Amino acid sequence: MHSNLNKEDILQILNATDRDIINYMAETAKYRENNLITYSKNIFIPLTEICRNDCGYCNFKKDPNDPKAIILKTKEEILESLKEAEEYGCKEALFTFGEDADEEEIVQLKLKEYGYDKMIDYIIDVCQMTLNETKLLPHTNGGNFSFEDLKRLKEVNASLGLMLENSSDRLMELPAHAKSPGKDPKLRLETISNAGKLKIPYTTGILIGIGETKEEIAESLLAIKELYDEYGHIQEVIIQNFTPIPGIEMEDWPEPTFLDMVRTVIAGTLLFKDTDVSIQVPPNLNNETAQIFLLCGADDWGGVSPVSPDFVNITSPWPGIDELRKLTEDAGFELTERLCVYEKYMNEEWLNECLLNKIANIS
Repeated sequence: MHSNLNKEDILQILNATDRDIINYMAETAKYRENNLITYSKNIFIPLTEICRNDCGYCNFKKDPNDPKAIILKTKEEILESLKEAEEYGCKEALFTFGEDADEEEIVQLKLKEYGYDKMIDYIIDVCQMTLNETKLLPHTNGGNFSFEDLKRLKEVNASLGLMLENSSDRLMELPAHAKSPGKDPKLRLETISNAGKLKIPYTTGILIGIGETKEEIAESLLAIKELYDEYGHIQEVIIQNFTPIPGIEMEDWPEPTFLDMVRTVIAGTLLFKDTDVSIQVPPNLNNETAQIFLLCGADDWGGVSPVSPDFVNITSPWPGIDELRKLTEDAGFELTERLCVYEKYMNEEWLNECLLNKIANIS
């Protein structure tokens, strides 16, 4: 296996069958530096469920007229949740919200009521409040941001995230992204690239099973690798499987097969094997099969919350930390907690003094 995989190499892995899959799994084991599997203990806080995108697989976005929809949480509500998370020993505050939610009048009115003009101003204040009044580190994941907005977010976030999902324009014509201007891969790649220019520790990843081809999976992984090679800011790559939920537009779409996930995790692992980028598989979307991904090179479970559900995958509850530990140890590994920013970024090159002090107090 070359040190630098090209598209053909990745396609070979993605099309592997029978004994070849087993051989590739064995190959990933050679590059493991230790037997640690990491996770971040977090609280998941959706600031608003209003979004300009309308993805065919999404269960997060709500209609502004839905009486149950979160239009915009107040700072008091947010702080109350953060304080509860603190009692459970959470260290990451994951803030999610629909992209460009303030394009909707109902959100604009709420912002005005709270004394803000734009969503970004509110988010910055919420992150600042988190730093000032709790022991948690903010990690914001809210779609595409401009260079200027990313620059502001960097000051009050230990890390940021945005799923690339896929680098292919073709998916913009399929139910997955046809009604989602923010899922344009050119926009997403630009956001991830700007984060690199600004030296922001970053999480990204791909979503498989939404109508993409194997070639498009290979190209998407290579696009992420290229950004990492240029800027060094990508700390983890998530390999996420589409899971149908009743009521979504794509509820009758086939899920990716278990082996599709196995092959993709192996491909991600071997592509990033000479780096210190983690490969993450969400355990709650793979309850029965999660352990196998550790044998394919995955070394991170991502954020797991003892206090909040996964609002993006509401029908897939998190495993408890004890359960996750059992699964991990049963496969021969050791579960260890990490912060939402990886250790190699905990220095002045990547984080400001306020965030570094905060981290020192947590650690």
